[in-house]
Amino acid sequence: MCLIAFALNLHSRYRLVLAANRDEFHARPSAAADFHADAPDLFGGRDLQAGGSWLLAARNGQVAAVTNVRTGQPESGLRSRGELVRRAAAADPLHDELQFLQATAAHYGRFNLLAYDGARLWFAGNHPEARVFAVDDGVHTLSNAALDTPWPKTRRLQAAMHDWIGQGEGDIAVLLDALADPRTAPDDQLPRTGVPLDWERRLSAAFIVGADYGTRASTVVLVGDDHVRFVERRFGPHGMRLGDTDRIIERR
Repeated sequence: MCLIAFALNLHSRYRLVLAANRDEFHARPSAAADFHADAPDLFGGRDLQAGGSWLLAARNGQVAAVTNVRTGQPESGLRSRGELVRRAAAADPLHDELQFLQATAAHYGRFNLLAYDGARLWFAGNHPEARVFAVDDGVHTLSNAALDTPWPKTRRLQAAMHDWIGQGEGDIAVLLDALADPRTAPDDQLPRTGVPLDWERRLSAAFIVGADYGTRASTVVLVGDDHVRFVERRFGPHGMRLGDTDRIIERR
């Protein structure tokens, strides 16, 4: 994932509300959200190149998602970040898995990992150093920097999440519309993450449109007491809409 907003323990019905965009090269093969044949309790998309995922929900209500950390420098990790998502979504207990991860975090490229165990949401990362901590209740955002870094696109998505939470039983189309925002930031508001200026402009949009690289999926996950709702909207080159998945997963 490259853009995430989430509300923890704020909604009247859902313990966790998460809205996220996955940005990736269109040539990288992936599978639409579904239950995984080799892990039937896990639901979400799958990276067919490395075998992991960017966002998964489990039948017990656990959720995991990952972003990379953009610095403009080459990556040193040998293992796919998508492996972290599968491990966290399936871990029992999750906290022990995250503590173990601190010892192996350097084996992966720079990452931010969000992992929810049904009660608490944890952040784990390895840049600039390995760390794990519980996230406070509220609305938070994550992109390709530290948690709650106030980039223009994270601020806009955070505002949309606040508005949606305030509606109570609002239509999730509002969140999908916020994820589909193609506006780029003015140059004087762009972050400086070590990539060329034309890429900073391109990546400053919540929804990235391009022939080679862009937003591949927009996803909303709602975790309630008895079910998880997982909505994924997929896109191809130039923002072409390819299909939707909307699944209710009964918790057990």
